[in-house]
Amino acid sequence: MSYARQLLDTYPATINVDADLSEQNLTEMVTCIRLCLDCADVCTATIAVTSRQASYDASVTRPLLQACVAICKSCGDECERHAQMHEHCRVCEQACRRCEQACRELLAALK
Repeated sequence: MSYARQLLDTYPATINVDADLSEQNLTEMVTCIRLCLDCADVCTATIAVTSRQASYDASVTRPLLQACVAICKSCGDECERHAQMHEHCRVCEQACRRCEQACRELLAALK
């Protein structure tokens, strides 16, 4: 099952694209929300650049992968703090850890 499906399945009411924004204590989730949005943006850019079927420029690819590792670690750590209270944070943490590891492996392959 995809992480997106798992996240959607954690929401108890009408489906909302961002489960964090639907939490009752929103002020506690501000950092988590920001990191999740940043993580999604960086991961999207990273997959777009690394999945092109053309030669790559390591001076661009390497820092992008490093940024992806950093944001996935930060987001995963933050989501881990909320994972016992919010199922969507548990799922997000798992996705972040998996992406972080994949980017680390790609970085190792570039060396």
